[in-house]
Amino acid sequence: MYAIFKCGGTQHKAAVGDLVKVQLMGGEVGSKVEIEEVLLVQRDGGALIGTPLVTGAKVFAEIVASGRDKKIIVQKFKHRKKYRRKAGHRQHFTRLKITDVVLP
Repeated sequence: MYAIFKCGGTQHKAAVGDLVKVQLMGGEVGSKVEIEEVLLVQRDGGALIGTPLVTGAKVFAEIVASGRDKKIIVQKFKHRKKYRRKAGHRQHFTRLKITDVVLP
């Protein structure tokens, strides 16, 4: 059984026991998180598809780590104008371990 949920403006697919990297969430390492924005739940009997959310479905997770991702390079360039800009960016993230998917 797996679920597709929305967290931080992005959608993630996860089953029980998976590690998922999402955008930075408030909370300490080891604290429990409850995600209520579940879009789809796939189980043995079929799929529950929300319109847009599955009512009553929840995903429970535990915060495993928080940190910063690898650096990406952002460049701007204009042809024949001697214009170049280069900058780096490191995105903050939170790693979640999915502990349970609850159906309505």
